[in-house]
Amino acid sequence: MDPITGKAHVSSDYENELGQLRSLLNDMGGKAEFMTAKSIQGLVEKDERISREAIGYEEDVDRLEGDINEICIRMLALRQPTASDLRFITTGMKIASDLERIGDLAVNVSERALELLQEPPLKPYVELPRMAETVRLMLKNSLDSFLNGDLVLARSVIERDDEVDDMNEELFRELLTYMMEDSKTIGRATRLTFISKYLERIADHSTNIAEAVIFMVEGSHPRRNA
Repeated sequence: MDPITGKAHVSSDYENELGQLRSLLNDMGGKAEFMTAKSIQGLVEKDERISREAIGYEEDVDRLEGDINEICIRMLALRQPTASDLRFITTGMKIASDLERIGDLAVNVSERALELLQEPPLKPYVELPRMAETVRLMLKNSLDSFLNGDLVLARSVIERDDEVDDMNEELFRELLTYMMEDSKTIGRATRLTFISKYLERIADHSTNIAEAVIFMVEGSHPRRNA
């Protein structure tokens, strides 16, 4: 079945390969979303086990990216895909790359969380969990938009990117105030600034996925804030 038009393919092997690609991307996306959620949970709950659980999924995500690239390259080389299939396959490779980066960023969040465990909390975690939940939903919605070819959902992800940017800037200004008022807070505030930036980057990659979905369905690149 053509992933965009819904028309049946002639080759059952080809159909199976497209289904396998969709399944691998769904699996990889689920793991990236899990890592993102667990990385911030480990920070907020000050739980080393949860942080390390998130880090433990990194190899799975890397392996899945390799599997996805392999099947995409094989289909491009052997199947001579039509225009809509070609966009689906190349979009799959692009999404796998973004998901791999999201996994790396979730690991970065967990690593900073583990470092912060060694020191007393700088402040109650209020803004970061709110930001993390927005980012997690952006990631989930971008993946759902891909699996369902949902342009409305994809555009809703793109529209929320500025919201996360604003959260990141607001938190940075607050943490900068801590650092200016007391030099002893610099280490902790810097790590929290990094975490906020990692989350902002996950939002960017989720937006990339949503934009790729629009290209896959419409055959043209969207304009942000259009």
